[in-house]
Amino acid sequence: MAMSLVGGTGSRIFVCGGCGSYRPSRSRRLRVTAAAGGDAAVRVRFAPSPTGNLHVGGARTALFNYLFAKNHDGKFILRIEDTDIERSTKESENAMLQDLEWLGLDWDEGPGKPGEVGPYRQSERNSIYQNYAQKLLESGHVYKCFCSDEELARMKELAELKKLPPRYTGKWATASKQEVDAEIARGTPYTYRFRVPRTGSVTISDLIRGVVTWKHDVLGDFVILRSNGQPVYNFCVAIDDACMKITHVIRAEEHLSNTLRQVLIYKALNLPVPRFGHVSLILAPDRTKLSKRHGATSVGQFREMGYLPDAMVNYLALLGWNDGTDKEIFTKDELMEKFSLERITKSAAIFDQTKLSWLNGKYLHQLPDEELVKLISSHWLKAGILSHADSSFTKEAVELLKDGIDVVARSEVPLLKLLSYNLAQTLESKSLGDLVKDNLREVAEALISAHDNGELASALESGRDGWQTWTKSFGKKLNRKGKRLFMPLRMLLTGELHGSDLGSSMVLLHKAAQQQCVTAPQFTPLSSRISQLKELDWSKLQEDHQTIEAAAAAA
Repeated sequence: MAMSLVGGTGSRIFVCGGCGSYRPSRSRRLRVTAAAGGDAAVRVRFAPSPTGNLHVGGARTALFNYLFAKNHDGKFILRIEDTDIERSTKESENAMLQDLEWLGLDWDEGPGKPGEVGPYRQSERNSIYQNYAQKLLESGHVYKCFCSDEELARMKELAELKKLPPRYTGKWATASKQEVDAEIARGTPYTYRFRVPRTGSVTISDLIRGVVTWKHDVLGDFVILRSNGQPVYNFCVAIDDACMKITHVIRAEEHLSNTLRQVLIYKALNLPVPRFGHVSLILAPDRTKLSKRHGATSVGQFREMGYLPDAMVNYLALLGWNDGTDKEIFTKDELMEKFSLERITKSAAIFDQTKLSWLNGKYLHQLPDEELVKLISSHWLKAGILSHADSSFTKEAVELLKDGIDVVARSEVPLLKLLSYNLAQTLESKSLGDLVKDNLREVAEALISAHDNGELASALESGRDGWQTWTKSFGKKLNRKGKRLFMPLRMLLTGELHGSDLGSSMVLLHKAAQQQCVTAPQFTPLSSRISQLKELDWSKLQEDHQTIEAAAAAA
């Protein structure tokens, strides 16, 4: 990858190849740019730390890198940044890999897919870091620092008193060889500190945020190797990105402040500088950082809740990106074709789970019937609603209720509403007054009679057609039709004023009782519903609604 570093005086430094040499400029002020591809193939990376679950913000970063690589016929590299030995776990790494695979973000190089620039876990690359640290020490860009923790704490306190940013004062930056050798002879622990130029600045042309400049004096000399020999984050990242020939670093804006340190390391080692693009954070609806207090935040949680991977990918792509139209539903192929960094917005994206659920519902309803039934019935079985899932009741229930289901994990809500009988609660509703005044008792008594003489059961046994034939006959006997017939029937039979198709609902309730496939304690069969109707005190019901109407009129 070819790049130019443009100095403040107009002089240029040209750097070519992975570790080529360069001719220093007289100016300390450097503008760092990189060719947006050029002759080099695009190579991007996602580098998670296996210290927890894969957050939706990390998943979006991985997705943007993946889509950018595919759009440019490039490579998507997965690197595990596990140098935090105390917090990194193999369980977390495995979970992250599974989540990425579930999303369909297949990496070209990384764990399980070796390439020429591995290994792909930082914990396995320590010898590489030690080699580059030694080069920096020999070139004078790094020095050994013997300051104790107490000395560093005093430096920080002094900076705070002077209202200055906490930074290393450079005590060992000018130490003589004799002083250094004496401390080594005493066995004093030491770190490797990078020597930051005291004047000048670094400027990058961020692919998303535009031109960003840092002055060198905002930094003190920073550590690249701890006293135990472990490399620090910024050093590892810079070395890994260079060695893995990363052309574009697309990451969250919280990493923007790390760029200055990393660019200084690239320059000191004559390594190519990638193009940077920093994506805004994902916020909760209250515009605070998305966290556990807002509900699910990890890919694994949404996976367990029954969200579909294609819906998740589609939604994550829309968090800070659009194709310039109002289109909201994209296949992965469409995303790979249309994605560009130019369409990423600078403003923070708001994570709206309601929107995600709506989008998931769109994908859910596009599934083949057999797959949809299997998904939903498996959840009903797991939720303890069904004793077995392979029944005609299950298939018909999914068909009836699917339009009201957007997430598999919430699919029990409409089913339990269908199986339950909340008559007592509905009878207290203010909106029931018109039904009571329209001789609801007459409909209830006729319904009880139809049940007791077997007429209703016989009709339901014949399915939807049998129900329709019976309701016509029932309405004719009572001289009722339309809403005057079906509103009271729905309320008396289901305990609800609104719901799914009444005929299909009643046929399903009949099948549930016949097939004995429902184990939910909320299930109230038709016979129990009729029993509750028989026990109603109609005189009291009428008096109660007269009282409710009088109170409403007075108010």
